[in-house]
Amino acid sequence: MAKPQEKVSFGQRLKQIGMVFSFTAKRDKWFAPLAAAAVLIPLALTVVATMAWGWFWLPVGILVALLALLIVLNLRSNAAMMNAAEGQPGAAASILESMRGDWRVTPAISSTTQMDMVHLVIGRPGVILLAEGNPQRIRGLLGQEKRRLAKVIGNAPLYDYVVGQGENELSVRKLRMTLMRLTPALKGKDVNALDKRLKALSARPQMPKGAIPKNMRPPGFRGAGRPR
Repeated sequence: MAKPQEKVSFGQRLKQIGMVFSFTAKRDKWFAPLAAAAVLIPLALTVVATMAWGWFWLPVGILVALLALLIVLNLRSNAAMMNAAEGQPGAAASILESMRGDWRVTPAISSTTQMDMVHLVIGRPGVILLAEGNPQRIRGLLGQEKRRLAKVIGNAPLYDYVVGQGENELSVRKLRMTLMRLTPALKGKDVNALDKRLKALSARPQMPKGAIPKNMRPPGFRGAGRPR
């Protein structure tokens, strides 16, 4: 089951908004002018309306100014976040973990030392694999995970995407919208059952490749020959 969201106090919410303001202002030169315009224009109109028709328009104008500021903050902060995430290892998983809805994200179910990785996402559309890294290396990782998951997901749809800026790759800017547009194929109980099966699959111990470490060898082990 999806974890319930923790309640955030009013003070914590204000702190979060302040952090978003600071983050966006540092990365977007147009944010400050647009934010100022979003506040000053409604307030100027409010002054005119108040002088013409009374004080009733003052609270209305303040609410409109706050709403306009939040809209500008939301749009520009999302753009700034995408710019910062572009090309960063693990960016796709971080973006999906902040998405609304029942999306079960498991970052880096497969990876290499060169920061190539494949993320697993389970949701109403089915099973989704997202690959990030060098296109030549991640194709092999992606194919390996598709073959492994195909054995246990049954009739659930399986999608795969390569995240990047190259040809036939999915930009992080379009990642959320692309997944939201996928046709729902599973019910909530099916998502839960699929999540459990895939977690059980990932939890199975696998024998390491190569030589067996000395502290893991059974008594009498002498290498490739028979135990003595």
